[in-house]
Amino acid sequence: MSGQVREQRSEERARSGADRGSEPEASSDLTVLPVTVEHHREPFGIGETTPRLSWAPRTDLPGWRQSGYEVEIEPEAGEAWSSGRIESAESVLVPWGAPPLVSREHRSVRVRVWTEGAAEPSAWSEDVVVEAGLLEPADWTAELVRPVLPADVDEPVALLRHEFVLGKPVARARLYATAHGVYEAELNGSVVDDQVLAPGWTSYSHRLRYQSYDVTALVREGANAIGVQLADGWYRGYLGFTGKRSIYGDRTGVLVQLEVEHPDGSRTVVVSDDAWRATTSGPLTRAGLYNGETVDFRRELPGWSEVSYDDAGWGPVDVGELDVATLVAPTGPPVRRTQTLPVQAITTSPSGRTLVDFGQNLVGRIRFTLPDGPAGTEITVRHAEVLEHGELGTRPLRAADATDVITLDGGAGRVWEPRFTFHGFRYAEVSGWPGELTADALEAVVLHTDLRRTGTFTCSDPDVTRLHENVVWGMRGNFLDIPTDCPQRDERLGWTGDLQVFAPTASFLYDTAGMLRSWLADLAVEQLEDHGGVVPMYVPFVELLPFPQQPETGWGDAAVVVPWVLYQRSGDAGLLADQWESMVAWIDAFAGRAGEHLDFPGGGFSFGDWLDTAAPPDNPAGARTPWQCVATAYLARSARTVAQAAEVLGRDGSRYAELAERAAARFRAEYVSPNGRVAFPSQTAYALALEFDLLTPEQREHAGRLLADQVLKDGFHIASGFLGTPLVTDALTNAGELATAYELLLQRENPSWLYPVTMGATTIWERWDSMLPDGTINPGDMTSFNHYAFGAVADWLHRTVAGLAPAAPGYRRLRVAPRPGPGLTSAAATHETPYGTAQVSWTLTAGTQFALEVTVPPNTTGEVVLPDGGAPVEVGAGRHSFTATIAEPRPVEKPALFFNPDDHQ
Repeated sequence: MSGQVREQRSEERARSGADRGSEPEASSDLTVLPVTVEHHREPFGIGETTPRLSWAPRTDLPGWRQSGYEVEIEPEAGEAWSSGRIESAESVLVPWGAPPLVSREHRSVRVRVWTEGAAEPSAWSEDVVVEAGLLEPADWTAELVRPVLPADVDEPVALLRHEFVLGKPVARARLYATAHGVYEAELNGSVVDDQVLAPGWTSYSHRLRYQSYDVTALVREGANAIGVQLADGWYRGYLGFTGKRSIYGDRTGVLVQLEVEHPDGSRTVVVSDDAWRATTSGPLTRAGLYNGETVDFRRELPGWSEVSYDDAGWGPVDVGELDVATLVAPTGPPVRRTQTLPVQAITTSPSGRTLVDFGQNLVGRIRFTLPDGPAGTEITVRHAEVLEHGELGTRPLRAADATDVITLDGGAGRVWEPRFTFHGFRYAEVSGWPGELTADALEAVVLHTDLRRTGTFTCSDPDVTRLHENVVWGMRGNFLDIPTDCPQRDERLGWTGDLQVFAPTASFLYDTAGMLRSWLADLAVEQLEDHGGVVPMYVPFVELLPFPQQPETGWGDAAVVVPWVLYQRSGDAGLLADQWESMVAWIDAFAGRAGEHLDFPGGGFSFGDWLDTAAPPDNPAGARTPWQCVATAYLARSARTVAQAAEVLGRDGSRYAELAERAAARFRAEYVSPNGRVAFPSQTAYALALEFDLLTPEQREHAGRLLADQVLKDGFHIASGFLGTPLVTDALTNAGELATAYELLLQRENPSWLYPVTMGATTIWERWDSMLPDGTINPGDMTSFNHYAFGAVADWLHRTVAGLAPAAPGYRRLRVAPRPGPGLTSAAATHETPYGTAQVSWTLTAGTQFALEVTVPPNTTGEVVLPDGGAPVEVGAGRHSFTATIAEPRPVEKPALFFNPDDHQ
């Protein structure tokens, strides 16, 4: 966003102070934070013409409520639009109201609010400048230009350039760009922005994101040069676990449109066309997302993106086809460098190799301060998540090389990091480094979608707190443009089942609404246009193996669950409206596979309760609970959710409500005895029955006790997979078996959530035993040490252990109901709700003395339920303290010999 524009508007308002002199004096004990626009962190180059606005007041006034607001939207020239005073308490996703934005238009937005019962408004919030991108296909005059790629070079990197002259001074300049591949643009020798791996990965044939950059400071009157580095990325590079590449196309290309406004109101447009030049003779000789990057500094081309560079040896470009109707503006933030981590240790492996430990499993790459070495010296850097018996553990990478290679040119003091790759790693093996490798020569650069952090959790048990941090790091590593399943091996796909179970946790920890809105748009367009209503098992979808295109329980349900979770957590019913067609199409497809009697008569394969602890390493689908049982439960839950969404949207959901009841009845008839005993004695089967509300009241009580008994029989070890695990602690809690839930949480033997913590894990593992107790990597072909699905338990930590949850969509009303259990003496959580910061912290002393501190954001209310069994307490905005004497949490009584290891074979 241009700070110049904001400063200009502020100056104009200062000059017009006489017009505002009659305004009443603002309330001094209330401030309003700057307006946010849709779900954008930065409302620059947006695609919405009438974006919704949100704001959060800040005040210590107890019980504060908004009674009214006024929004002012001011164009760069002309009269400002004002809503006038609106009598309303609404402050989240409020309609735009002003005339719609048109392409390139920017306006400043501010708001003031009135306190309930007070006559004077707050001060105006700071201006926020909102700027539209290119909203119509006709706005684009650029052409897709494609370098000629050498046939004998794998994963080449191209340089493209063009010089132009501006005959007038520059008032404002915007660069709009996208690519088939991944790109980085430069103007007059400077990189235009800090985005990484743009434009990211979408369903390219349907939706291709473009980026908007403010480049006013980089262009000048007179001669200018623009340059672009272009690599394969997701478009042309290797994708998936079958070695396929060029799935979307065999040529990379870039689309660039630079628009320069001059002080006299005229505009100069510079576009990519057949006048551009290209070469693959630059220093980056190889770049792939899986394999890594190679740089040879002897091939460096100084000044290649500056004026007067001699490109006579470069070749012409081809003009390719790109349907500009597929171009869309981003709805969420881009991938960026978000943190750097120093080296924690440099050691020598048993085989004599040099190993670097960054102390944290992360996703990104290494930034090097390169040594002074002879020209031609080759440094090789291999990456991996773990060590196995003291050596770099690369087997889980499968076909991904994850290797960067640097060839020196004899210069000194150069700082370099890869541009067009990322690795999942904690450790690096460095060979060929001239002289001694020291810690100050390397740092790890963390990459992920630049989401705003919104949630925290801590507790008295350091292992549980570390578990939660592992969840956070796992999410950071796997929310890289799309929500992936793992960041290190030859896969990194947007598996729908993983996100379906993790969405509640993700939406607490970070503001994911903008990013997932884009991913859901891809899900819907591929489901509806390419797969006949069947949700792909991963999005974007690429054909890797001859998977059956069939409704996949728990995976396809992401079409329903993810929009519903985002609505519950953000209050955005517009997300439900956007996804409605996708939601109902999924239910229809799912019910079609279930058949007339909802008994899934076709059989066949299903992922089911994937990676159940009973599953052998070579058969991750080998679960205790048959997939048909899981599918019937999911059909009931998803159909019920669609019926609830219909009610929110004012639609008729009776068909889905009826289907939900039929599926629940089928589940009871097929899989549950009259007294609540499930046909398959497993934690997953009981948890599904209880948490998806599939039982009669008479069955529920007995089923809850049987679930607790099953956990005891399993030795308080996890005995479930992807679809069951997120439900078990909630099912136990809601069945009155809280102590059993805590025993399960605090178990440290394998399989358990804390076993990886005791093994030094810093992210969530794909398998409960990705690393065996003797330090050997699990023999399964599919083993990752950064896979967030089992981290879905963090949602229970937030809602139940700390006790912070929404009681109304968007946290307009909070539910604070902490449930202390045996083994913990304190817990705390914070969440940045759309209305402000909510906080909960509790301590338990002397075994029975419970103390609770609660902060309720302005313009909201809360329901506080203390663990002493008393009635709920209604509270308004502000800080509140509570004390109670409760029964001392005690662990469940265990028989002397309660665990038979043979039960898990």
